[in-house]
Amino acid sequence: MSDAATSPDPTSPDPTSPDPTSPDSTTSRPGPSGSTAPTARTTWALRVVAVAGPVVVAWVCLTAWGAVVHGHPLYAVLLALTVVGCGLGLWCSTRPRAARSRRRRVAGVALVVVATGWVAAMAWLRPFTAVEPALTAMTSDADVTVTESATRIVLEPVGDAGGTAVFFQPGAKVEARAYAAVLRPLAEAGHTVVVAKQPVGIAFLATGAFDAARDAYPGPERWVVGGHSLGGVVASSEADDADSEVVAPVVGLLLYASYPAGDVSTTLTAQVESISATQDGLSTPAKIDAARADLPAGTGYTVIDGAVHAFFADYGPQPGDGTPTITHDDARRQISQASVRFVDGLDASA
Repeated sequence: MSDAATSPDPTSPDPTSPDPTSPDSTTSRPGPSGSTAPTARTTWALRVVAVAGPVVVAWVCLTAWGAVVHGHPLYAVLLALTVVGCGLGLWCSTRPRAARSRRRRVAGVALVVVATGWVAAMAWLRPFTAVEPALTAMTSDADVTVTESATRIVLEPVGDAGGTAVFFQPGAKVEARAYAAVLRPLAEAGHTVVVAKQPVGIAFLATGAFDAARDAYPGPERWVVGGHSLGGVVASSEADDADSEVVAPVVGLLLYASYPAGDVSTTLTAQVESISATQDGLSTPAKIDAARADLPAGTGYTVIDGAVHAFFADYGPQPGDGTPTITHDDARRQISQASVRFVDGLDASA
């Protein structure tokens, strides 16, 4: 038998070689750089992030459902977009593709980085959920009417309200309902109280909420703006901006474990009450003392001995906080009493 009869035809395809037109071969075909490893790693990284996204959303919903439902709607919308985006990303990552150009590979890496940051942000923004007795304080009774909308909670005294109302900015990522119990005594004393629901729980994103509250409630002749922690930082700026207005000016600034971001000692004409805690691990006594120079000389200071940062609302323990030496109920009572005394004093001096 001749060699021609036994040797394979060099022009015929090798049956052991993969068909380059087959969809299965596109993921292993080298691109212009001659290597498919970066593309494969990017694809798998995208799949991991796409799976992690819904897991994070499920964790948030299981552990903070009340805050998601009763908070500003933006966070709930972002959670829904996370699920949709991750589902779309996972579907796209399983579709067969031709070899990518270098530019498309770079874009793929950037997409993974952005998606990872997005999912991490959704996890970090998980709110602190209100707990008792704040939830019970959200109930209307013969003395106080409680109403709730997508952007605010309002506690109004039944009957005639006093001339001074209170607008309050929550601390970072703390659900607005968590302040119902500590602020309710103000409403029982005759003052309308408006608590902002901040987009994704960040006070800097709710800087227009005070003006919106004044428009919605034109009755009060004067306002006190207050805030807890980061909310107090924004409240300080709001007070400094609105203390000289002719109609419904800000006459008081109420700080819960907080201080201004800059020096308002010579520009702020509203009276100030600073309420802090000796065991606060976040707005520490040292930080409160260091900020005294940034507040007007007549600022009043009330220090709750043994209280911590999380005792200014009802949302459970907070990472980084100190160890309390008094009960939460005792601390809440003292904070409420100091708040009512301050606002009542403004009414008396008007």
